[in-house]
Amino acid sequence: MNPTGAIPRELEDKVKHELQTGERVLWMEQPIPRYFTAMSTGAFLFAIPWTAFAIFWIGRASGFKLPDFGKGGFSFFPLFGVPFVLIGLGMLSSPLWSYRKAFKTVYVITDRRAITFDAGWTTTIRSYPPDRLQNIHRKEKRDATGDVVFGQRVWSGSEGGRQAQDLGFLNIREPKKVEQMLRKLAEHATAT
Repeated sequence: MNPTGAIPRELEDKVKHELQTGERVLWMEQPIPRYFTAMSTGAFLFAIPWTAFAIFWIGRASGFKLPDFGKGGFSFFPLFGVPFVLIGLGMLSSPLWSYRKAFKTVYVITDRRAITFDAGWTTTIRSYPPDRLQNIHRKEKRDATGDVVFGQRVWSGSEGGRQAQDLGFLNIREPKKVEQMLRKLAEHATAT
């Protein structure tokens, strides 16, 4: 949630546009940005030696001297290190991108469904009707914030292993309250 506690107008408009006729919003919140940033800390720490080594390699490959274009002494070999430096810079900036993503994400519970809006270059909107809210569980942190998970995306990795990503309302305040709201919505589906 942003510091003012309000959802940005752009996200509010996306939510309103997504709602069906007569659908009411019961709860709406953005994730806590600092936890998104913490999740990217590993990539950031790995990027420090990666980038330093790539820069060092370019320097050593070029002989630590300026190229002499007039004498034909320029070598393209050191330029092979440039993509590695760019990858390192991308990893170094991952906490910034994660922090920014949190401000473009909003979670919604209506009287009919749960909805996640994950914005970046594009906005991914996932809608979870009550019948898809059957495996709800909560992960709480010591400060009483946490995740309410109600789905999982599983895919095969490049080396054949399976990878999974939790789907739900991640890094929110009062996850217990939100879990209760989702369970009530799910009960409505089983009662009808």
